[in-house]
Amino acid sequence: MRPLSEKISSIPPSATIEITDRARRMKSEGIDVISLSIGEPDFETPKHITDACINALKEGKTHYEASQGTPELREAISEKLRNDNGVDVDASGIVVACGAKNNIYEAMEACLNPGDEVIIIDPSWVSYEPAVRIAGGTPVHHSLNGKDFQIDDSLLEKITGKTKMIVLNTPSNPTGSVLSKESLSIVADICRDNDIIALSDEIYEKLIYDKEHLSIGAMNDMAERTITINGFSKAYAMTGWRIGYAAASPEIAKAMTKVQQHTISHPATFAMWGALAALKGDQSCIEDMRVEFDRRRRYVCGELESMGFKTAPADGAFYAFVNINGDDMERGERWLEEAHVAATPGTAFNAPGWIRISYAAKTDTLKEAMRRIREFEDRRD
Repeated sequence: MRPLSEKISSIPPSATIEITDRARRMKSEGIDVISLSIGEPDFETPKHITDACINALKEGKTHYEASQGTPELREAISEKLRNDNGVDVDASGIVVACGAKNNIYEAMEACLNPGDEVIIIDPSWVSYEPAVRIAGGTPVHHSLNGKDFQIDDSLLEKITGKTKMIVLNTPSNPTGSVLSKESLSIVADICRDNDIIALSDEIYEKLIYDKEHLSIGAMNDMAERTITINGFSKAYAMTGWRIGYAAASPEIAKAMTKVQQHTISHPATFAMWGALAALKGDQSCIEDMRVEFDRRRRYVCGELESMGFKTAPADGAFYAFVNINGDDMERGERWLEEAHVAATPGTAFNAPGWIRISYAAKTDTLKEAMRRIREFEDRRD
């Protein structure tokens, strides 16, 4: 056989999925592993959403649909963005895809030419750089301010004539930090002055504690140069449904739709009717989950701090990002092998010296995980 793609061969697998799969293998071998490595709500999808999907199946909504998504769902997303985020994008600018990750990939393919530079704000989600590289772009990393995990004017130093896009994620995976209006304004000014696209991943927007979510696409004249990414996985506990969406200018949305037409065609038709019910139905399920995540957040961060660890501002999402002040790969390996707790080393997020712990697990499970980590750390000392 001839050699496979060098481009794909050079891209590492997803660290979060790799670690989660390893924890599953250990469990299958009879080892009592607690997995806090993947970002998935432990709640069931609310019943009114699953009922809508089941009804769609019974009604025969199992055939091809418009490639951008059903008109009804795109209209509902457009309305949601106007009401919740202040982002004014017509339904024609909405592209519904198989998860927000799929939307990000399509945006990269639609916008980037070989050699175009994309600035990724670190610590960063594991799939941004691979998406850039698959699309032929060149990733350029820039770190948040380590004092408050915000963006400052040093971002200007990374701008070149080749810069095509800046990738934002607020609330952040893995840090849990929420970008301030000042941070977003710095990015918006740079984008306007240099004709740069902002790709804003806002998948965790509904899971925020004591802070306010702001969308860069709502800032003056930024809608036309912003690709807003969101979805249903985190807010509605719909990870396996694979439904996400992007909001962009008509030109970008049209280009993304071409990518979609030649890859997935469109998401599962009946799943989109479930997504419509999520947006149109009772929203109290989101608040119920957010309140429970907040309880877990306070517990986990409090336990880690009592062990002497520093954590990043856990203002959103469902992660505690822990500074272990050492080799995160070695510590993560020992937590798994000796304490039987799976967490994701910060190196995977371009943040060596840190470890990400997901608190999307039952409280009793988190208590046992903290007990195991504490015992390990005590022995280590």
